[in-house]
Amino acid sequence: MSAELISILVLAVVFVIATTRSINMGALAFAAAFGVGELVAGMDADGIFAGFPGDLFVVLVGVTYLFAIARANGTTDWLVHASIRLVGGRIALIPWVMFVITGALTGIGAVSPAAVAIVAPIALSFAARYGISPLLMGAMVVHGAQGGGFSPISIYGSIVNGIVAREQLPGSELFLFLASLVVNLLIAGILFVVLGGLKLHGQDLTAGEEDDEGEGVRLNPARIATLAALVALVVAVLVLELDAGLSAITLAVLLSACWPADSKQAVGAIAWPTVLLICGVLTYVGVLEEIGTIEWAGEGVGGIGVPLLAAVLLCYIGALVSAFASSVGIMGALIPLAVPFLAQGEIGAVGMVAALSVAATVVDVSPFSTNGALVLAAAPDVDRDRFFRQLMVYGGLVVAVVPAAVWLVLVVPGWA
Repeated sequence: MSAELISILVLAVVFVIATTRSINMGALAFAAAFGVGELVAGMDADGIFAGFPGDLFVVLVGVTYLFAIARANGTTDWLVHASIRLVGGRIALIPWVMFVITGALTGIGAVSPAAVAIVAPIALSFAARYGISPLLMGAMVVHGAQGGGFSPISIYGSIVNGIVAREQLPGSELFLFLASLVVNLLIAGILFVVLGGLKLHGQDLTAGEEDDEGEGVRLNPARIATLAALVALVVAVLVLELDAGLSAITLAVLLSACWPADSKQAVGAIAWPTVLLICGVLTYVGVLEEIGTIEWAGEGVGGIGVPLLAAVLLCYIGALVSAFASSVGIMGALIPLAVPFLAQGEIGAVGMVAALSVAATVVDVSPFSTNGALVLAAAPDVDRDRFFRQLMVYGGLVVAVVPAAVWLVLVVPGWA
């Protein structure tokens, strides 16, 4: 049995054990990375640890640390009430406000996880206060980020359009952007209906109720400083292009030094189980990449002689792998793999590139992706294990349905 097949079977065992036993999947994945890396692939510890997502570790810790301080000193409460006032007390509009904000951030050039890291804690604090489904609110944030993520000036859009140009394929920047925006907008609309968004219309607050709810949630020096820190985080990430995690930790430390009483419990409020979960799984994915499992699967599909079948399988591989790994990395690997059968002229390049791009990014609601992990870590006052399962089931549904849907709409008609 090949090392690639063994590594896939071990991953399946990890999922089964984690879902049937009360064991953190990240811990299981670390053990699997050690077993497969050392015993099957002959990797040493340095090779295994090379897959540890140090940048994501810092992002998860830094952002949850900063927003734990914001929750402790009442800043998130103030932001929630400010959001209510912004939409005139119409709670039903808040999920859409979060969708638009994250879409605008990624559309003008923010990295998707950075936009989600900024918006998700605020959105989920609002959801917790007013009984909105955290799955609905978290998904609206992520799909908003992906909806704007392929604008011609965005990070994802620039990368994919650059790959298309390098591979000398026909391309359309506008088609790519609109395909992602429409797909994510449709998914958001369906989720809004299915997860109780329509019921929120009956929960609008009157002006008097807003004043009552906001009583005691007024600005003070600590909250003003925290708001300034959040603005500084946005500027650091979007304007200065600094690392989101390191920036968030630095700002959190500064706030802690000035108001130690407010932030005393903040370190304990960091989502450590989520950090273990995500870092463990992604370390194992790093072992898979080192072994060549992902490339092995992609090349196997690319060798199929039926272009339309190969196209849908590549969309599924992109979605499945991206649910656990870098969306950008997957797009960078799969688009070149599609070049041989695109050259035959039976598949439209513009539609295929758009389908691969959407399939590889729309699944970022998975709790194993950076965006999904940030949503999971940012949700206050929830049963985290239950919320994790909800995100995992929803991510699984997206992986199962969306690749076929975008293939049918974007690839089969032969958009050239």
